[in-house]
Amino acid sequence: MAILAGILASSCVRDQPVPLSPAVSAAALESRSLSDPRLRQFVLAATRPDAPDDAPIRWDLASLTAAALYYHPDIALAEAKLAAARAAVITAKQTPNPVLNLTNIVGQSVVPGGIPAGAAPLTIGPAIDLVIDTFGRKEARTAEAERLEQAARWDLATAAWQVRSRVRAALLALWAAERRMALTRQRLALQNQLVELLEHRQAAGEVSSLDVSRERVNRAQIILAQHDLDLAVAEAHVRLAIAIGVPDHTLDGIGLVTGVFDYPPGLGARADSDLWRREALTRRPDIQASLAAYAASEATLNLAVAGQYPDLALSPGYSYQYGVNQYQLNVLSTLPIFNQNQGAIAEAVARRQEAAASFIGLQAQVIGEIDQATVAYRKSTQTLASANALQADERHRAEAMEKSFAAGQADRPTLVSTQMEAAVTALANFDALLQQREALGSLEDALERPLYGPEILLALPQAPLPPQPRSAS
Repeated sequence: MAILAGILASSCVRDQPVPLSPAVSAAALESRSLSDPRLRQFVLAATRPDAPDDAPIRWDLASLTAAALYYHPDIALAEAKLAAARAAVITAKQTPNPVLNLTNIVGQSVVPGGIPAGAAPLTIGPAIDLVIDTFGRKEARTAEAERLEQAARWDLATAAWQVRSRVRAALLALWAAERRMALTRQRLALQNQLVELLEHRQAAGEVSSLDVSRERVNRAQIILAQHDLDLAVAEAHVRLAIAIGVPDHTLDGIGLVTGVFDYPPGLGARADSDLWRREALTRRPDIQASLAAYAASEATLNLAVAGQYPDLALSPGYSYQYGVNQYQLNVLSTLPIFNQNQGAIAEAVARRQEAAASFIGLQAQVIGEIDQATVAYRKSTQTLASANALQADERHRAEAMEKSFAAGQADRPTLVSTQMEAAVTALANFDALLQQREALGSLEDALERPLYGPEILLALPQAPLPPQPRSAS
């Protein structure tokens, strides 16, 4: 017994306490930085694996996505769920341990000669219960756990894609706010010129105060719009930091590269590609996760079907009783008399139907997302083409007015007014441009295919927080 206890003690896994300190974890989150050497190595490995370790990093969409995969807590959560699913596979594959029974009975005869002379008045002996997995129970448990592990792995890929989507949307919002701010500043500069010119004409009695007041109101509206854009830039900055998983101040002084939105890849007819559509309906990570969940439900049904048959256990043993050696082999079995596991089977069948309906529903949802995004991208591209044509006409008109002004055929207020019209048209054109870029992002999300940049390894391991200190005790 002592030897057995020693073996059991040496083979046991001891739990190592990992205390969680809110103060320490908060400090670790606040100290995150894009200049972290481990992050730099991680980003270069994901985006430019052939680059030297000291190569500068261009903080574009791909690099920021890699940083988000490194820092964002959603990735850590998905990885933890995957680790739990993998551990469940180990559990499912385990063979049940035997059960040791030790019989120790001291006898006392109540009649003379009840215990043979010379025999010990004892009944002692060990017996071992061996549980036997019958009718494919272990295989079904293992299949169920393995399919759930596959689903968790695809869920990790889905979490990674969602991280990329949020980074792209936040970076696009920042790009849009900064571009609109630049266009608004140009418009304000022209409006200031126009107000100044009209004020001089008013002083000379050439225009009415009503004309000057109208342009002053327009200038005030532009100034207020500029303040709103200041807020939009700040909010987009914070939104990008949240999408990456770092504090907002981490992005201060970082040269963010947004050129991918200025010159995105032209899709043309590929926006309606049947190949991309089929791939999305069959290979999107959430589709694969749902398919794995359905396979797990089938394994659960197989396990329930196996449960209608009796459990079986063999119990070989030895006992000494009053001078007699006894050898035994007991067979233990459940008796399926009151039920044959019909309830569990019916429940498993219903769960499988639910998983199938969920899968079909997800595919229908994906079809709707692709159709909606495709139409939005196609229509917004047509709108952008019309806006570009209008802006080109307005630009030609402004150039003609500049020539007229240079030739003395037009005055400066007329020139500035024409330039103001061109500036307003440029803002309207940018609205159409932004709508098309957002539609391209929606199409990217529907297909879960990178359209704005190169495809990088999405399921990258996330950096853990620093070890937590042990509490004093």
